[in-house]
Amino acid sequence: MVNVLAFDLGASSGRAVAGTFDGKSIAIRETHRFPNDFVRVGSHLYWDILRLFTEVKQGLVAARTQGYSDLRSIGIDAWGVDFGLLDEQGELLGHPYHYRDPQTQGMMEEVEQLLPRAELFARTGIQFMPINTLYQLYSLKKRRSPLLEKAAHLLLIPELLRYFLTGERISEWTIASTTQLCSPHTRNWDREIIERLDLPVHVFLEPVAPATFAGKLLPAIGEEVGLPDVPLTAVAEHDTASAVVAVPSDSASFAYLSCGTWSLLGTEVAEPVLSEQALAWNVTNEGGIGSTTRLLKNITGLWLLQECRRIWRGVGQQISYEDEAQLITLAEPFLTFIDPDDPLFASPGSMPELIQQYCRQRGQRVPDTMGAILRCIIESLAMKHRFVLKRIEQLAGQRFSGLHVVGGGAAHGSLCQWTANALARPVWAGPQEATAIGNVLVQLMVLGYIQDLQQARQIVRTSFEIKEYEPVEAERWEEAYQRFLTIIER
Repeated sequence: MVNVLAFDLGASSGRAVAGTFDGKSIAIRETHRFPNDFVRVGSHLYWDILRLFTEVKQGLVAARTQGYSDLRSIGIDAWGVDFGLLDEQGELLGHPYHYRDPQTQGMMEEVEQLLPRAELFARTGIQFMPINTLYQLYSLKKRRSPLLEKAAHLLLIPELLRYFLTGERISEWTIASTTQLCSPHTRNWDREIIERLDLPVHVFLEPVAPATFAGKLLPAIGEEVGLPDVPLTAVAEHDTASAVVAVPSDSASFAYLSCGTWSLLGTEVAEPVLSEQALAWNVTNEGGIGSTTRLLKNITGLWLLQECRRIWRGVGQQISYEDEAQLITLAEPFLTFIDPDDPLFASPGSMPELIQQYCRQRGQRVPDTMGAILRCIIESLAMKHRFVLKRIEQLAGQRFSGLHVVGGGAAHGSLCQWTANALARPVWAGPQEATAIGNVLVQLMVLGYIQDLQQARQIVRTSFEIKEYEPVEAERWEEAYQRFLTIIER
């Protein structure tokens, strides 16, 4: 029996998950969970990185007290693009900015004057989004931020937390690939891009491949949490990369939807897709494990629901997940649609009112109840999943028989069923904890217990339940999809 510990940090919550492997199957157990919320100070949004590190240490204590004192490895995965800067002494320079911070407004357009869009995509293969590390750094440079002037090293969020535990400053490829500053061919930083933007080249550490040992717990940390010098593994540290490891496909060719705050829909390819069509459709080519590339599209996901819940909770209208499911089911179908990726929904705000505004501006009926707003979100996400899948198939040159849905969205019955309906193809939902499971699998690969991705995915199929959703009401959903297209293309 081999025990490892995975820390999985998402944009709304984090958890410590212990994984136990008996040679044939994996059992997981959540030992610690904690919220992860942005902090607004003045006009900026930040991550409370020191509180997150405290939660990581509490997760180590919880694992030990719940019977996992014999850990063979620890791994951390998290969301992409955000980072911390260290000075020459290794001290953290300020709190990391949140990717939804307004500092990047207008930065994409300014960078395009220095690096034409087509050239930047050809060099990086990354989707153009204002949240990208490139635009965050360019904003700091433009504002002459003392943070950037004093920086000696840049570490992305999982690398930063790993550094706090080990004292080792190591960059990992899958998380580095999200920055729009790397070459998918060399799997390293593109120095020419960095220099043309007048960013400090010296802060970027050459990335290691995922599945690499990356130091041990510092003695002071080990003493504090009551654990010995446990090794840390640089897993596939981008959370989506870890989730894709755990997609339970029995074929090398498959489509996946990793669904949480974001919906990441795509497939694995051997080489990045950098065509004019890929640029026009604004897809992304991010690093995967085993020298693979994740061809995918970032879609605004359950963030829309999360923001609605936050606003309603603030006025005393807190509802349970059971109540929410009932409200969605009882609401009128296909009343109205939104494009989940409209810039209107990108920043924190009164999401219910923003959805109503979007519908009003496009001459649609305005959803005026909680159920109608919730149903609008879920149906629109299902439609957007179909829209994006068709484009990914065209770029990859293949057609997929169905869609694997992993992550928190796999537990959302309406989302999975309606995605199947919209696609007119089956949806295979699960595992819900794919990101943590993928983290565990990579650690086991480094330890020598799993040989490759094929074996890893076989173990997932053996270990976890996968629920299948068959499509229904094909004609009705086809008609609704055509109406959805007219709305988002206006």
